[in-house]
Amino acid sequence: MIARFRQLVIDIMKIKPVLLACLVGLSLVLCLAASFSSSEQQAAAVETSSNRTNKPVRDYHFDRTISRKVLENYLSRSISMTGVFNGHGDLDDNIRMIKNIGAKYIGRSLSLWNGEANFLHNIERAKQQVPKVLAADPELVLEACVYETVTPEVEQIPIPDWVFTALGQPVEKRNFIYTNMIYAAPEQRRAMGPNAQVPDESRIETQLWFYYQAASYINIGFEGIHFGQVEIMNKNDRDNAHWEQLFALVREHAAKNARRHMVLLNGHVPTGGLQRNGNPLLDFNAFPLRVMETPDKPKEAILKLGFSDGIYNKSKGGVTFSGWKCDHLPYLVELDNYGVSQHPGEPNTKGNFNWVWGYDEITWFAHQTKEYRAHWLQYAWDWVRNTDPNGYLEMPGSRVARSPDTQWYFANNPSPAVPSGFGDEDAIRAVWAADSAKLKYKYKRSCNFYRREPRPAHSLREWPGGAMGSSL
Repeated sequence: MIARFRQLVIDIMKIKPVLLACLVGLSLVLCLAASFSSSEQQAAAVETSSNRTNKPVRDYHFDRTISRKVLENYLSRSISMTGVFNGHGDLDDNIRMIKNIGAKYIGRSLSLWNGEANFLHNIERAKQQVPKVLAADPELVLEACVYETVTPEVEQIPIPDWVFTALGQPVEKRNFIYTNMIYAAPEQRRAMGPNAQVPDESRIETQLWFYYQAASYINIGFEGIHFGQVEIMNKNDRDNAHWEQLFALVREHAAKNARRHMVLLNGHVPTGGLQRNGNPLLDFNAFPLRVMETPDKPKEAILKLGFSDGIYNKSKGGVTFSGWKCDHLPYLVELDNYGVSQHPGEPNTKGNFNWVWGYDEITWFAHQTKEYRAHWLQYAWDWVRNTDPNGYLEMPGSRVARSPDTQWYFANNPSPAVPSGFGDEDAIRAVWAADSAKLKYKYKRSCNFYRREPRPAHSLREWPGGAMGSSL
């Protein structure tokens, strides 16, 4: 027994070096594996960090004031969706489309042109619908409209006490008075449809009505207000002092009641801006695209600098409400609606008004093929941005049209919810995607100084992207 035990011990002693070597080898393998895993994790972290660095995120933050950069981020993702909150289109499908294309500024979404008798009903409906849209994307800016028109139906609306108080007027128990809003002098009047007139914004009754509308919109979540053709309402306010007073009251109300304590004001400005003491009263300007038909190419149209009263290179600047200074205020241009001529589908040989093959701009656009519309939107975007970097094309999303076969243009993809959709979502998204790609490329070039690679010994000014910290 003792002899066998001694032999077993000897055998174990012979094997021990082998076992030890195996254990050491196994340890080395595990260490190397851990090292490689750690290296891969570090590389992944670096790659993730690099990817994040090379993917600029658009900033949509503002509160009480708005920077030019954030404002232009909104304008660059704006879409006109007339009447979303007053019964036009399918609300759920509009929410889907907004998210699908990446829109951020929803123009004309509450658009009440005359029909004042339904004002309170439309406000109540919008009050129920707006939270649903903002829940889908809290960064959205929804725009409502205070238009350059009024009818006698406004006399069906009682004036709340708080409206009188805000404008420093004695509180009365009465309704609005139509005749106290329109121009008193017959030669100044301008009809805006059957039994409708342009209001005179210098009159206190008009200011009460405009303030009531704007404050009502702000109270239910709107952060943008389009004031229509502001320069046909100021014939008795040439220095825009009354506009300044009204806007100050609207902004004061927004500071206390708006979601982000601010409201963005805009309007159509054929002279290039609504100015007061050399500074813009609006946060940004707006105007129709002014599309020019091409007689030698039937049904086609282009944009041309100097055609009609286009705003290109004319937008006036100064010190904005938010405190930043500019030579030219940013602006939107849109495919406008204004009716149909007596020669629909025919060229405007006499040059009467701004007809495009006999139609207004949006109706002309709606009559084009899907492929042409897609190409034209990209063309128009590029033309505006290259002609005047202060301008942005507001995409067509929902707009009234004027022809027997087309009463409304919807960019939505056709579906049971929107059977008359024109299917232009992909075209709009493609234009914005191309714009984002240019921004990303520009951002990458400006971030070359982060790269860990040999660099030439020349100055940063000669390096692609310019000096460190150059703006996008």
